[in-house]
Amino acid sequence: MKTNSAGAHVLLVDDDVDLSTMLRQYLENEGFRVTVDFNGKEAVAAATSGVYDAVILDVMLPTITGIELLRRIRQESTIPIIMLTAKGDQVDRVIGLELGADDYIPKPYYPPEMVARLRAVLRRRDGARSGANEDVELGLSDLKVNAPARRVTWRGAPVQLTTTEFNMLVALLQFGDRVATRDQLSRNVLGRPWESYDRSIDVHVNNLRQKLMNASEGGLEIETVRGVGYRAKAGQ
Repeated sequence: MKTNSAGAHVLLVDDDVDLSTMLRQYLENEGFRVTVDFNGKEAVAAATSGVYDAVILDVMLPTITGIELLRRIRQESTIPIIMLTAKGDQVDRVIGLELGADDYIPKPYYPPEMVARLRAVLRRRDGARSGANEDVELGLSDLKVNAPARRVTWRGAPVQLTTTEFNMLVALLQFGDRVATRDQLSRNVLGRPWESYDRSIDVHVNNLRQKLMNASEGGLEIETVRGVGYRAKAGQ
């Protein structure tokens, strides 16, 4: 796997031949390698093969929905995934984020924005792997987070998180007792300013909250500070 976006291999799953051809050419001009799957039949096996660095996955496909493909991929892999959704379709966006998508972009999209989003998810993945965070190990109660190794454990048992969930946890722990605002989390984790209509941060935090509560049996919480943001703390 690469440590930057140059030469990164992207799997594009979209049945729109014209749009996919245009995006493929644009991404290749930006230094990416791109493989296109027009129907999604091979998407799960390909995405979990270790060959690709990221997946761009359309929600609407002819034989199976992108949402179902996302669910299957997430059962086996934490590969960064960007969902393509219909413009204004908040339901698919939220469902995709709840199932573990790292980001989404509505169609029709602006190719430079897609490149920016793709580079952002790759930076987040690479930052976690390379130990870009200053703290080698973070913790709260019996939770231990080794940033360079991208390893999270609760009382020695591993906690499986997606790339975005992992980076969200690191960001929250680095804030300590302070409240992290949605804008701070969006900038630190998603690489863009927070917009009031965007629920991405809330959905990612909720996913992380559920995984931590399940792993710790209530020993960890992510507190919602109404109107401000979030804070990680030990459970009662």
